[in-house]
Amino acid sequence: MRERMAQHRANAVCASCHKVMDPIGFGLENFNAVGGWRRTDGTTPIDASGTLPNGVPFEGPAALRKALMQQPDGFVNTMAGKLLTYGLGRGVEYYDGPAIRAITREAARNNYSFSSLILGIVKSVPFRMRRAPEKLPQPTTVAAQRP
Repeated sequence: MRERMAQHRANAVCASCHKVMDPIGFGLENFNAVGGWRRTDGTTPIDASGTLPNGVPFEGPAALRKALMQQPDGFVNTMAGKLLTYGLGRGVEYYDGPAIRAITREAARNNYSFSSLILGIVKSVPFRMRRAPEKLPQPTTVAAQRP
C-alpha cells in the first residue's frame, strides 16, 4: 500500500492531496473494511506509522488521534466542511468558507462536541438559505400514470 501511495505523491498533481491524506490512512491501516482490528495485510505486517504535514510523527491510531488533537481546528474545519456538503446536498464553494470557519469557532467554544458541529451547520447561512429545486420530479409509479 505504501509503495502505491508513494507513486501518487511522486506525481505533482496528486501529491497536493496525497501528502495530507496518506499519513492519516496509514495511521488507520490496522482497521479492515468493517472496522475489525488486524495486524497483517495478508502476510505483510501492518506499518501504522506516519508523519502529518505539520511534521508530527505518530505510530498507530491512538497516536494519530493524539497528534490530530494537538491542532483540532484543522480536523474540525475539514469535518465541518464535509458535514455542510452533506447538509447542502452540494459541494462547498469558496463563499462557504466564512460559514465553515464560524462553525469551527463555535465548536471550539463547546469543546468540539459533535452536537455543536451539527447545530452550527443547521444555523449557518448556507444551510438556512439553500434553495429547493425549481420543479420536483414527478412520481414514476404505475399508479401515478393512471388517469
